[in-house]
Amino acid sequence: MKNTSDKKSFYKSTIPNDWTSPEFGKVFSFIKSFSFSREHLTSERSTDEIRNIHYGDIHATYEDEILDFDLEERVPYLLDGFISKESFDDENFPSLKDGDLIIADASEDLEGLCDCIELRNIKGRKVLSGLHTFATRAENKKIAFGFRAYILRNGQVIRELRRIATGISVYSISKSNLEKVKIPLPPLHEQKAIARILSLMDTAISKNNSLIAKKELQKKWLMQNLLTGRKRLKGFEKRWDKLGAGKIFKSISIKGFENEELLSATQDKGIIPRTMLEGRVTMPNGTTAGYKLVEPGDFIISLRSFQGGLEYSYYRGIVSPAYIVLKPKMEINNEFYKQYYKSYEFIGRLATAVIGIRDGKQISYDDFCLVKIPYPLVDEQIAIGKILKAADKEIQFLKAKSEKLKEKKKWLMQVLLTGKLRLRKR
Repeated sequence: MKNTSDKKSFYKSTIPNDWTSPEFGKVFSFIKSFSFSREHLTSERSTDEIRNIHYGDIHATYEDEILDFDLEERVPYLLDGFISKESFDDENFPSLKDGDLIIADASEDLEGLCDCIELRNIKGRKVLSGLHTFATRAENKKIAFGFRAYILRNGQVIRELRRIATGISVYSISKSNLEKVKIPLPPLHEQKAIARILSLMDTAISKNNSLIAKKELQKKWLMQNLLTGRKRLKGFEKRWDKLGAGKIFKSISIKGFENEELLSATQDKGIIPRTMLEGRVTMPNGTTAGYKLVEPGDFIISLRSFQGGLEYSYYRGIVSPAYIVLKPKMEINNEFYKQYYKSYEFIGRLATAVIGIRDGKQISYDDFCLVKIPYPLVDEQIAIGKILKAADKEIQFLKAKSEKLKEKKKWLMQVLLTGKLRLRKR
């Protein structure tokens, strides 16, 4: 690491003395973009397809600053717009190259303004910069491969981009304004060193995310087979009963607990306190005396249950009277049914029973009672529940690891892209 005592001014901060701060347009040149909407594209793929990356694609892939066409499995599926070879030739669009940047010039929020990706391993593929994007190119002797997408991630640069942005509901930046934005540029050898460090972080994150995807696929297989009885655990042979859901669960409506905590139904976290919801939370007007009491172990039929299963509650509190609270009438294992109500098996059965229900319309208890659901021996329910819960814990652990890796990368970007932490020349 190097001493960072010698500094010079950069916007409202400082950068090391041996760094430069050229205008963006002095380092990058702009390339013609395909600025038509996706209505002008074809969804048909061919051997000579031309991929058109527009601003939505950039925002969707932005966790990775490098878009590697050899490694990025999402590329063929994410980019749903293709231009015919005839249109490509007629318009004389320049095909992009490795190291080119595609920058989003529009975003619904300031945080997404000038999100960008650096292209890697194009290998003869025809790639265009699409709607609401800029394509830019730089000389290798000025800025290193793997470093280019990071030049717009410096905190002071981000603040300047937001300052010059225009718009209200959608924010944008003009090419002429972007050209004048100053960027902090380390010496080439340091750029390469920073790119190597951040690339290692990207690799670690990517490997962990691939493992998450693998574990989620395994969990899906377990749910499809264990929750339907297609695969049986050793020691369990008794044929499963199939009962109407109303024989296993009853609807309850206990009111008069307005001092209890307000709960909300979510599809990813189940029933949780409203205080745990992210973003703006709408609180009820007037009394909550008519709200229904929920206790740990209860299931809730929410407004969107036919899309994502019923929700389970680990919490005590109250929910809107529009919700239906369910308690078991028979001995069950909560984890088994918590998992079952999220399975394609159940969602498919529920959809068949309530065909014609529109999004936003409540499923009634009578609708629910029509659905035939499995009732294995409780010991088998417990065994299956343990396996699926262990799979969930493993996935949660890996997701937490990914978040820690992302935080570490974020910290490295903050110190390396400002010169607060220097890397020695090799």
